[in-house]
Amino acid sequence: MNSPLFEPKTREAIERKVRDLLNQQADFLSNDTAKSTRATGDAIQSIVGDHFEHLLGFPISKYRSDFTKKALEDLAFNDPDGNYVAVDVKTLRRGTKFNRPNLVSVAKLAKFYQDPANLFVMLMVDYQIMGTKVAVENVLFLPIEHLKWTCLTLGALGEGQIQIKDSKRIEIDSSQKRRAWMLEFCDTMLEFYPREITKITRRIGQFEKVKQFWLAKPEA
Repeated sequence: MNSPLFEPKTREAIERKVRDLLNQQADFLSNDTAKSTRATGDAIQSIVGDHFEHLLGFPISKYRSDFTKKALEDLAFNDPDGNYVAVDVKTLRRGTKFNRPNLVSVAKLAKFYQDPANLFVMLMVDYQIMGTKVAVENVLFLPIEHLKWTCLTLGALGEGQIQIKDSKRIEIDSSQKRRAWMLEFCDTMLEFYPREITKITRRIGQFEKVKQFWLAKPEA
């Protein structure tokens, strides 16, 4: 899958425009919201959603940024070639210790990518807080298949979640093709599920012992 949005110069221009947009905003945090990573992330997502359509410099169509929290995308549009681009906005706050965000449900991505005209894209905003000012240091805008599996992992929520191991250490291969990435995705899942079965089997055994303990106790 190729889209004109991800030609190196075009992608870098979009990343620069998002960074400049956010850095040129008047302070949009209060003293209280500046302390909250979630509130800051929500505010950044809202600003990006309101302006992203006009930053692209392409004749896109059907732009939306009104998705629910459970949706695959935070904003979406059709690119000049008619591809459906679903964008997931992520934020990295410098100075925080735990940076392992969920990207997408494995089941949702597997279904979504059955259509070759669909693109799932990460927009990562890397920022610092200075008082109530958001200072954006870096922005990444790329389809998920350009993320190397060495910087990804899986979480056990639901059927599984693709996660970034550490947002501070993102590894990119923009030459990687979707088919190769999806095959590695499948291999990763086929290793992940047997490990989860082993864990669940062990947990079942633990609670069988707990049940036997309580069956042996007389009613008080």
